[in-house]
Amino acid sequence: MSECKEDHVWVFLGTGATHASAVFITFEKAESWIDENILTGILTEYPLDISIYDWVVKKGYWSPSKPYHSTPKFKERFSSAYLRHYHYEDGKKD
Repeated sequence: MSECKEDHVWVFLGTGATHASAVFITFEKAESWIDENILTGILTEYPLDISIYDWVVKKGYWSPSKPYHSTPKFKERFSSAYLRHYHYEDGKKD
């Protein structure tokens, strides 16, 4: 298996979806696919080899302040608006 040389990927989650429908290495490929298929949803840049929870803490955007912030349940559902993301409607960026 070849190794990805990027430090992030772009993940598309369609409106109402529970799972990602596509993952791209470049923003341009992702946006082209969204446009061609007239999709509605969110395209988010995810860092590789680090959880969103750890990434946000490492960047200093947030830090755990309550005991439950360190629980598996909290970490497995953690997300952040600090991730670069774009909203699309019918293939066009909002």
